[in-house]
Amino acid sequence: MILIVDDDKSVRLSVGLLLKRAGHAVDYAENPDEAIAKIRSNEYGLILMDMNYSRGTSGREGIELLMKTKIFQPDTPVILITAWGSIELAVEGMKAGAYDFITKPWSNQVLLQRIETALNLNSLQEETAVSTFDRGGIIGNNKSMLELLATVERIAPTDAPVLILGENGTGKEMIANAIHINSQRKSAPFVMVNLGGISQSLFESEMFGHAKGAFTGAVTARKGRFETADKGTIFLDEIGDLDMSCQVKLLRVLQQHTFEPLGESRPKKVDIRVICATNANLNEMVAQRTFREDLFYRINLITLHLPALRERRDDIPLLVRRFMEDSAASLSIDVPEITPEAMEFLTRLPYPGNIRQLKNMVERAVLIGGQRLGKDIFASVDGSATAVEEIRPSGTLNDMERIAIEEALDKADGNLTQAARILGITRQTLYRRMDKYNMK
Repeated sequence: MILIVDDDKSVRLSVGLLLKRAGHAVDYAENPDEAIAKIRSNEYGLILMDMNYSRGTSGREGIELLMKTKIFQPDTPVILITAWGSIELAVEGMKAGAYDFITKPWSNQVLLQRIETALNLNSLQEETAVSTFDRGGIIGNNKSMLELLATVERIAPTDAPVLILGENGTGKEMIANAIHINSQRKSAPFVMVNLGGISQSLFESEMFGHAKGAFTGAVTARKGRFETADKGTIFLDEIGDLDMSCQVKLLRVLQQHTFEPLGESRPKKVDIRVICATNANLNEMVAQRTFREDLFYRINLITLHLPALRERRDDIPLLVRRFMEDSAASLSIDVPEITPEAMEFLTRLPYPGNIRQLKNMVERAVLIGGQRLGKDIFASVDGSATAVEEIRPSGTLNDMERIAIEEALDKADGNLTQAARILGITRQTLYRRMDKYNMK
């Protein structure tokens, strides 16, 4: 049963009718006192709660009601109702334990979608039947990876927005794809967008599309990424690189599920699931006011932390064998043999570029190493490999990473693009790592 708490009778009745038509049982309360009385005596699957009642528009009554609700029914998801201009209040509510917030005026379709997502997540139980989860090519039996994949399996069937955190090269795109192919949207598009590669001036055209003649050079109309992803999933990679002005535009479409292509005045609706990823520390960026707090709470309903390769070294042999098989197949040769010394050597490297770096190493080794791959082959194809030999057991991971970068820069004669390629990371990531260690 869903409890609707609002002092506006018309809102209670209209939302109640919408939910009843969708097959939900509904209960009502018109003020905080009535709501608490019902919450103390009934179990609800979800509570839809307005933020303002008789004392004005500060929202304090709503916050107080939310805090009392979490005392009596801590596991019941609460969706807050607020005006677009009061999103800061909704963010405060999220910090106090609310599941989600929706702004007035809302789309009935969006409201029902948010409610169904909340109910589905809240009722998920451990599956007793044989799992049909599709890993989508993800390799790993490390404990942290198995726990991560178990979470992916539970959340994939819902429409909950997901934020994937992890270093470059850890496989965030593969996790996003696994969520999509195990969701109810798997037959619809999976659209990947690298926000770090879209300039501020092109953001609206790329994401929302444009009409013919909308600007100089727009000789034909063009669909944006959101419209292309309709009914499916949009994966927004490197969201931490998004400019503040673009963050506002993104928040609106994520909140309202509507957008206006450049040169058009009629808004378009879109039905999407949003998955975001970044290697940035968004909490720190929020504190520094370089990332909007309201956008942060909109995208991180579910947060997945992807471990670095150095944190799951027991998976390295599995990854090496798969990369060898794939490389051999692409070259139409037999899968080469790898010596125990070479495999042990590979498990000790620092891998600042994570899985991407390991994959590049294996591909180069298979290409030049013949049918027997020894330790010397792998040492010769990676700038960071020889650094391991010089590190004492007491060296920290930061020491290993710093030395690996120094070795790559030395091998590339200071060419940053080549050094980044050797390490298996992007040039932008190399800049950040160099800045981290005060390297000029």
